[in-house]
Amino acid sequence: MITTKLHSLLLILILASSLFCCSPKEPVKIGFLGGVSGRVADLGIAGRNGALLAVEMRNRAGGINGRTIELLIEDDQQDAEQAKAAVQRLIDQKVEGIVGPMTSMVAMATVPIVNQASIVMLSPTVSTQDLSHIDDYFFRVISSTAEYAHKSADYQARQQGIRRVAAACDLRNAAYSESWLKEYRKALAAHGAEVVLTEPYYSGDDTNFAALAEKLLNVNPDAVLVIANSLDAAMLAQQVRKRDQHVHIATSEWAATERLSELGGNAVEGVMIAQFMDRDSNNPSFLAFRQAYLDRFSMEPGFGGVTAFDATNVLLTALAAKEKSQTLKQAILSQGVFIGVQSEIRFDKMGDAKRDTYMTTIHNGQFLRVH
Repeated sequence: MITTKLHSLLLILILASSLFCCSPKEPVKIGFLGGVSGRVADLGIAGRNGALLAVEMRNRAGGINGRTIELLIEDDQQDAEQAKAAVQRLIDQKVEGIVGPMTSMVAMATVPIVNQASIVMLSPTVSTQDLSHIDDYFFRVISSTAEYAHKSADYQARQQGIRRVAAACDLRNAAYSESWLKEYRKALAAHGAEVVLTEPYYSGDDTNFAALAEKLLNVNPDAVLVIANSLDAAMLAQQVRKRDQHVHIATSEWAATERLSELGGNAVEGVMIAQFMDRDSNNPSFLAFRQAYLDRFSMEPGFGGVTAFDATNVLLTALAAKEKSQTLKQAILSQGVFIGVQSEIRFDKMGDAKRDTYMTTIHNGQFLRVH
């Protein structure tokens, strides 16, 4: 009787052990944080799609050490409090790292939370100077606002002869727009030019773009600068062009999604933008990525899709390569240089990145590299 019971117990243990050994490994969880709903969701949607494509491709290639990757998506709704709650949900689900957010305002609200939890947050598009040169858990795959603002100011002053600029600045993303404007002023002053008027406003459905255009043009500027999202930049450009067909119009890289030309039409023809994506690139990696993105989502990736794909791959590559004694932060910093779909991504010891930047314009509805 005892022998029979022992045999039965052994059989149960063997079966349990066999089932345990054959059960699938726990997935590697990573998070995505971005604004994927609301009036200016185009950037967040592109970012989500880029991250999702990177995960799907990595899973088809075997995942990470035989483990599949699970992407947990959170909508920050472009709201600081919603974003904080979303980040905490991702942390509670024990993600290894977070791709996002897509705007500086959300980053400023959520970086303290990831720092407290020692979780890497790797942004595709956040560029505020307020998060530069800090040893924390925030990383990004693009340069800071200084890079784009200086490139814009230098080109406009040297190539277009601009000396007087009137600027509209969206304070709903003040961490970005104020940082960008500060660097632009500095670069413009080096050429003997200046921002003669700044009109701050809060982006929303009730924004009066006609009145804003009137104020900007009243000072007779050589150029109107719009530091805002793609929707606002398109709407304001239309109002400016109704009143002045010749004044230069420029905007920042935040606005440079495909929606800018779709909504702005003829009003945004000739708009100048410094940005971190070359849509004319013949790089085989970029062409393969672009085709995969088009096949998967039936739309162009834009800069949000490109940089989110890059950011996700940086995270996944570091997770696959990191040693047991390393944290994810240490693994990223120890490698330092990662290959993006268009250019290298080079991290310094503070997690700030450098990548190639380009001066572009809109010609016949398409972004065209000019420098």
